[in-house]
Amino acid sequence: MPTHPNPYRQNLDRNPANFAALTPISLIEWAADVYPDHCAVIHGPLRRSWRELYERSRCLAGALESLEIGDGDTVAVVLPNTPEMIEAHYGVPMSRAVLNSINTRLDAAMMAFILRHSDSKVVIVDREFSGAVGEALQILEAQGAARPYVIDVNDAEYTGPGEAIGDIDYETFLARGDANSPYLHPEDEWDAIGLNYTSGTTGNPKGVVVHHRGAYLNALGNVVSWNLPRHPVYLWTLPLFHCNGWCFPWTMAAVAGTNVCLRKVDAALIFNLMREHQVTHYCGAPIVHSTLINAPGELKQGIDWQVKAMVAGAAPPASMIEGMENMGWEVTHVYGLTEVYGPSAVCAKHESWSQLSLADRVEKNARQGMRYPVEQGLTVMNPETMQEVPRDGETMGEVMFRGNVVMKGYLKNPTATEEAFRDGWFHTGDLGVIHPDGYVKLKDRSKDIIISGGENISSIEVEDAFYKHPAVLACAVVARPDPKWGETPLAFVEVKPERRPTTPEAAQALSQELVQHCRELLAHFKCPREVRFEELPKTSTGKIQKHVLRDKVKSASAI
Repeated sequence: MPTHPNPYRQNLDRNPANFAALTPISLIEWAADVYPDHCAVIHGPLRRSWRELYERSRCLAGALESLEIGDGDTVAVVLPNTPEMIEAHYGVPMSRAVLNSINTRLDAAMMAFILRHSDSKVVIVDREFSGAVGEALQILEAQGAARPYVIDVNDAEYTGPGEAIGDIDYETFLARGDANSPYLHPEDEWDAIGLNYTSGTTGNPKGVVVHHRGAYLNALGNVVSWNLPRHPVYLWTLPLFHCNGWCFPWTMAAVAGTNVCLRKVDAALIFNLMREHQVTHYCGAPIVHSTLINAPGELKQGIDWQVKAMVAGAAPPASMIEGMENMGWEVTHVYGLTEVYGPSAVCAKHESWSQLSLADRVEKNARQGMRYPVEQGLTVMNPETMQEVPRDGETMGEVMFRGNVVMKGYLKNPTATEEAFRDGWFHTGDLGVIHPDGYVKLKDRSKDIIISGGENISSIEVEDAFYKHPAVLACAVVARPDPKWGETPLAFVEVKPERRPTTPEAAQALSQELVQHCRELLAHFKCPREVRFEELPKTSTGKIQKHVLRDKVKSASAI
């Protein structure tokens, strides 16, 4: 090793001329500078250019600053895939606050927990979800917590029920800002940009904190990994609250694309939008793609160009790949978690695969693949020895990531953060193997998570709800393969002796009673639709052997 000073570190320091913190804010600045008049947003009859999107985002930042929102503050949004949601992905970080995108499907109790845990100072809410948010605010008040400032979004494309519950409406609030007022980039690219709550493996969700650097890099990682061209037309079938839309709000600025907004997944509406706007790309869980493949043939007429789809949440089955090919579409399989900004691995295809049979192509494309170019590491290791498993496609270990596209950690949860980053890798909790060519494939879910239609469901949270029913002695909830949703929760219940049903009719009635009980405590998508009554398998110490139940219903085949 040389003992003299390194000349490349002498008098060559960072300065404003040669260094800028990486941030997605710079991407919208670029799009507005280079393609100011190109269409950035489509929503019903609404059209906005990149210049207009940039100006409105700056107005949002200025309006937030008028409330003294800034560094270290949290701004929550409960919004569908609308222009306001895209604006929040720029305007909130322009104010140096952190964007907390809340799952619109959550119940009021969970929303209240998230708002309180994140100490959200502002909540921007679409009228469709004002009921749940209003209940959440009442819960906060009952708990003695501070009420956030509430901003109502009145989307002209929404005609359903819902009342204004806020202090001001969004457009009036935006008028407080100035599109020409200055704003600041983050002081440090390691500063937080987003907060996304994940079910994790316990009932209470963990707040995943992501930073400007990772968001910027993964936005570009999407471009490279999906071979995105300039000016794609991207349809928002993926909920924007999922990992900040897998970073695609920022990706679209990097390629000056067009965001076609979509409030809900509906096959007829999707195909109509595809025809009208010449949609080229979309993302979603397997249920979204299956919905389109299985739609009536007349809905698909007139789409004579190749649409590119990205799928995550489960490996694409043979029927999906075949269905996409029959429509002339192309599907790309990615893998990731909230903790790695959404997709951080891609089943990168090789030209030689096109010559394979359908069965062989399915086998290749069903793998989770290799790391994104912007991610440093993806492997499968024995979590005890931290040694990589043999690349034989057989030996299982834990899937792990490391690099720039990994979260900062869990908000206010140092114990969980330390455990997740044990030995210098992020532990996903997923079990997998490595094939001889280096491609990773999942073999089982982490034991407590069920992924249904792209939504994470904690089995422990569901079990806790069942345990609150007086008839339940013991309960275990596992994933069951479902052709539509990928996985759905299935409950195995041991009933207290005095409530044991003696006839099939009584069993059916009790099953319905338990499902309804669960729905009164949790969001409906988390609740099993079937309850099986039987004695649960246990260890000698009384611990329920959930792996036996998973094997019984073939949980792993849902992957």
